[in-house]
Amino acid sequence: MAQRLATEYVKTCLQLTEAEMFKFFQMFVDHQVTLHVKVLENGNQEVVFQDDAGQEITLSFEQKSGLYECTGSCRLSNTLLANLMRKAVSEFKGSAIVNRIYSSHTMVYYYERGTVVKIEEVKDQLVKLIYEYKDTIGQLEQLFHKKEVEREIDTIQDHINHLLDLRNVMKDLLIRQQIDARLRELSNRLFALEA
Repeated sequence: MAQRLATEYVKTCLQLTEAEMFKFFQMFVDHQVTLHVKVLENGNQEVVFQDDAGQEITLSFEQKSGLYECTGSCRLSNTLLANLMRKAVSEFKGSAIVNRIYSSHTMVYYYERGTVVKIEEVKDQLVKLIYEYKDTIGQLEQLFHKKEVEREIDTIQDHINHLLDLRNVMKDLLIRQQIDARLRELSNRLFALEA
């Protein structure tokens, strides 16, 4: 198995409440990662995480609408910090693009709301799709909720009923033939929609 050289978090976005911020910090502290928090005058926070090997990551949290939002990127060669970041993105429903860099290739993971939605392998500038999440149930629900065909069927049926009523009161043969022709067109369309 190839050894990972580094993990790069690109376009990472976490939105945390104050309680979640505490849990986020605690997750790192529980794994013997030292953290230094610098509170800025506007309430924003800059946090430096340092493992026992001396590797650091710095994350900035901006206070927005009662949440702390962390956006940015970092590159990690330490497996512990990389795994903690992966766990944090997953647990706190974050979004990120994560490059797991190996000597011969890079695996690119796309996270949305804490879930991996796509994995690509990049090797010699060729991109190979490994996995992609497909929301089949959601697509079926969307299809089910599309009511355009049902509305068109209702409109055609109303139009047919109106033409049949009109045909019954018309005595002129030419007008009745025109109504019949239109009824045939509508019936064919109705048959196609209901099929």
